[in-house]
Amino acid sequence: MTNQNLLDLNSLQELPESHAWSSLDNSPSYGSSSPDQVPVINLNDPNAMKLVGHACKTWGVFQVTNHGVPTNLLEEMEDAGRKLFALPIQQKLQAARAPNGVSGYGVARISSFFPKLMWSEGFTIVGSPYEHAHKLWPNYYSQFCDVVEEYKKEMNKLAQRLMLLMLGSLGVTMDDVKWASIQGSTAALQLNSYPACPDPDRAMGLAAHTDSTLLTILHQSNTSGLQAHKEGTGWVTIPPMHRALVVNVGDLLHILSNGLYTSVLHRAMVNRTQHRFSVAYLYGPPSNIQISPLSKLTDKVHPPLYRPVTWSEYLGAKAKHFNKALSTVRLCAPLNGFVDATDHNGVQVG
Repeated sequence: MTNQNLLDLNSLQELPESHAWSSLDNSPSYGSSSPDQVPVINLNDPNAMKLVGHACKTWGVFQVTNHGVPTNLLEEMEDAGRKLFALPIQQKLQAARAPNGVSGYGVARISSFFPKLMWSEGFTIVGSPYEHAHKLWPNYYSQFCDVVEEYKKEMNKLAQRLMLLMLGSLGVTMDDVKWASIQGSTAALQLNSYPACPDPDRAMGLAAHTDSTLLTILHQSNTSGLQAHKEGTGWVTIPPMHRALVVNVGDLLHILSNGLYTSVLHRAMVNRTQHRFSVAYLYGPPSNIQISPLSKLTDKVHPPLYRPVTWSEYLGAKAKHFNKALSTVRLCAPLNGFVDATDHNGVQVG
């Protein structure tokens, strides 16, 4: 479906056949009754580095509190995003993503890999939000732009803090990763809207996928829907927590850690009565920097599992190979029997 043919999901009273999924997945799905719960880490805890490392190895996802991002800024960003998605569909299409573009309004970019469409709409911001915001609000765009820029600044600071903890738990310092500076990073914002759905049991908000990032920081509204997949457990709901943020390990950090940190499969389910909103900060290296397993993590017993790859190159592999992207840059089979998250049979990934 092209952006020009987008349906106004907010006005539909029945689930159209184009959005009706025959099977959402056969693995178990758990809410609060899960035998395992996604870790919640207080970043002011003296043991935060150890806790973050353990969460990265066992889950690939965790929630953080005392993260330093002002609560009012999270609320302002959510309010700005909700106002954007509440605009009439024809107005939103004024800022539609170009056919081969990245920024702008439209359906999930992984949609082309699936026979059915997802019950969601998105707005991607790479670089300045001005061009698209000006199309949405010709006379009222500055407030949106100001909130986005402030949000990106605070998220970048948090991403730096998290990278210090993640690398530190592996015995690696920022000096070992010279490009990992505030000036050197690349990032994007992804705003997601999941309207209330008339038939949520047959709809998919966002199909299961791993992120191509180093890490992703997600703010989710107070409506549940986010789920992570854990081997041996199945799908586990990550409940919204006031003032907490969700952190995902992405494919590039999986490569950087030589497979020690799990690139987590996650998806978004929808709700019959409540609208859900989220905003993801997608953090990566400079687009031309090659990412490869850190030398401190490799030796004769633990050879590098992946070849060097830039983020731009990897995004191309993701767009082409989808659920086999990690496999396309893998050098050899790991000695510990690890299987790439993107190789799971029966679980669709993005």
